[in-house]
Amino acid sequence: MLVGTIFATPAVAATFDGEWSVHIASSNAACSGGTSVSIGINNGQVASTNAMVTASGRVAEAGNISVTLASGMKRAVGLGRLNGASGSGTWRAALCSGTWTAQRI
Repeated sequence: MLVGTIFATPAVAATFDGEWSVHIASSNAACSGGTSVSIGINNGQVASTNAMVTASGRVAEAGNISVTLASGMKRAVGLGRLNGASGSGTWRAALCSGTWTAQRI
């Protein structure tokens, strides 16, 4: 029974595969107002599609996502959920935090 679950998980996570546009908004006025980045998901693994930002993370079979974005010395961690062609969640960094929304491109 466990073997079937292990092999089924990547195929289910693959339903989120593709290019995603992510809009990042800050909830702190002292931080930048927001930005957009592109990420790619391949077999449940998150990767950068932008040379300026390194993205890594994983999408679980239910659509729960955890992502780390890094650019130079800056680093942010995001958590949330993808559902079909969209998603949303929260993020935090050393001095800032906020929300994010995503749309499949």
